[in-house]
Amino acid sequence: MCDDRDSSLVSDTQLFGSLPEAEIRRLVAVARRRRFDRSEVVFHRRDPADSLHLIVKGRFAARVTTQVGDTVTVAIHSPGEAFGELALVEVGALRSTTVAAVEAGETLAIHRDDFNKVRREYPEVNEVLVRLLAARARRSSDRLLEALFVPAETRVLRRLRELVELYGHSTPSTVVPLTQDDIAGLAGTSRATANRVLRAEERRGTVQLARGKTLVLDPADIARRAGSATLD
Repeated sequence: MCDDRDSSLVSDTQLFGSLPEAEIRRLVAVARRRRFDRSEVVFHRRDPADSLHLIVKGRFAARVTTQVGDTVTVAIHSPGEAFGELALVEVGALRSTTVAAVEAGETLAIHRDDFNKVRREYPEVNEVLVRLLAARARRSSDRLLEALFVPAETRVLRRLRELVELYGHSTPSTVVPLTQDDIAGLAGTSRATANRVLRAEERRGTVQLARGKTLVLDPADIARRAGSATLD
């Protein structure tokens, strides 16, 4: 059951914040709260796609399995973000990734049929879809250009910088509770390369490696050397 707190959360998100209160309340009214334990799968790749998930609490990893059987993390979604948006525009679509909770979390799930009813009553909601799809296309384009023109070592540093922002950059050091495989996938490189970069950073004193997590000790130094995240 969704309540006024959910309406407030939705209105504070980048995706829905510009919508009038009536549209936001209508979206929340048709949403279904979902709770997930750590590592619990929200949906699998190639499952039928029928709903959008707006993250209320926790973080969720989107992963794919390569042709050689390796599992690669392609994105980490955090509170205020959404995933599964293609379900709202493509009837009969299948999920393109497997999404699982990195930690205990909650989402507001909006089924495609319910979303379409809201769209018919409030056409302004279509702006949400455009914003979602544009953001996803921009991210994919940026990552493709980065993979082609930016060295793997720099990509690993950029993902560390982003993960520090995601997990608490206001503290002197930040624990990133992801494996080296996860970081490698986010950087679009091999685990061996990611491990080499992280070991070099550990010798430099900017990170401390532990099983299943990385403690970032000097995020400012990493951010400085990561450079710009965009290509002109």
